[in-house]
Parts: sequence; structure tokens; C-alpha cells
Amino acid sequence: MLMQSQIDTYAQKILDDYDAANPSTIFKDKIRMSNEDAHLIQSAVTALRVKRGEEVIGYKIGCISKQTQNKMGFTQPAWGRLWKNELHSNGSILKKINYANPAMEAEFGIILNRDINPNLASFKYILESIETIHPIIEIHNLVYNGEPPYGAELLANNAIHAGVVIGDPITKKKILQITDLKLIFDNEVIDTWSNKKWPHDMLSELEWLIKEQSKIGNILKKGDLILTGAYGLPIPIDDKEVIEVKSSLFGNVTASFVND
Repeated sequence: MLMQSQIDTYAQKILDDYDAANPSTIFKDKIRMSNEDAHLIQSAVTALRVKRGEEVIGYKIGCISKQTQNKMGFTQPAWGRLWKNELHSNGSILKKINYANPAMEAEFGIILNRDINPNLASFKYILESIETIHPIIEIHNLVYNGEPPYGAELLANNAIHAGVVIGDPITKKKILQITDLKLIFDNEVIDTWSNKKWPHDMLSELEWLIKEQSKIGNILKKGDLILTGAYGLPIPIDDKEVIEVKSSLFGNVTASFVND
């Protein structure tokens, strides 16, 4: 277990590095920490960001596949916080210089229509708590400086989350329908997933997230955005510029990443 003074020191350095688009430098020293300590560091960074005026607007679920969990040294998914100043609208133009090895995931997001009571969090209750559904581009700083498995490094760095581009809302509650999902760089399909079942595939880890937040005294609130989990790993955009995510059921979202 890390001492509180170590947690505070690491948290300040992680935030400074994040602001400089040079994340995770503390892990270049091959420091070791538990996943529990990494979550404490993420929470300490959160407190620093809130203190300076930033606002948490929801949560992301990551590492939903068992293969990815094994690679990271996890026995469950990961989670991180979403920030208001990192939420971008459909069609946004963003600068690559603001990110470190920017990498994208295609996924779905939901916005909640009420505060979530953890004691009532059945699948039916969660489904009834959804206000809107959105196609999502999730942005990551795909940087690991430590030694594998990278789980603690990922958690300390807020699940390497760096922003969200959110598509237009779908309000009609579609039940038991099939969709595909595509990640596209400069009109080239980079990854695709088919036969994804709404709502079961998309909401499979929501109850887990609710329980994890409840353990630390958090509840998911009305208006929160929840990223339900990507089906693949983040893919670096390198020299690509136009990023699209397309779903046959939930629409499209796009963003441009420019060098200027």
C-alpha cells in the first residue's frame, strides 16, 4: 500500500503530465503499485481537477473482454471518469498536438434519466433509466511507460481516457434489435463488429459499474454519460485525420484530428 503522501505526489505529477500531453512519466521509473492504489491515485487526480473547476459528467467502462482483462492483470473491467471540458460534439475539429499517441475506440454511450439507486440496479431498472443512446468516439492517450501487465498504469491514468466525441441522441427505446458498429479512419474501415444485440450486449457491465461506484460512495446521477465499453482495443490514428463511428441502429459520429 502506498502512503498518502506518495499518492498525493504521484497524483500531482500525473495531472501535470496530462496537462502537458506527456502522460505517465512516473511509470518510466518502473514503479510498482497495486490496482487499489492506482484507483486511489485516480481519485486524487479527480479531486485536484475538481478543485480547479473541472466537472465530472459520467464514467467509462473499459476492458470488458476477458482477453483484455488478462492482458492487464485484471479479474474485472476497468472504469474511469469523464470530464465536461473533454466532451466534444459531432463534427468537432481537434488538434493532434493536444494528445499523446491519440488512439480511438468505437462504442455506445447512454445518458441517464434519473439518479441510480444501487439497491434497485436490475437489468430492467437500468434499461428504464436510459434517456438517450449515442454513437461514441472515445479518445485515448495510448501511452504505457511501465512494465506489463499495465493494469495499475491504466487505472492511475484514468483508464487512459482523453475525451469523447458524442453523436446525436436516439430517444426511441429500441428493444431486442441487432446492430453493427464500425470504426473508420479516412474512409477506411479499421475495425467492425456485427450482430451486437441491443440492449443486452451494450448494457452487460452497467450493473457492475453501479456496484463499483457504490463501494466508494458514488452514485450514477441523472444526466450522467456512461460509455458502455468498447469491443476492441484503442487504435492509433497516426497520420489519419477523419475519424468516424457508424452504427446501423444508432447513427454516426465523426471528428477530425488536424496537425495545425
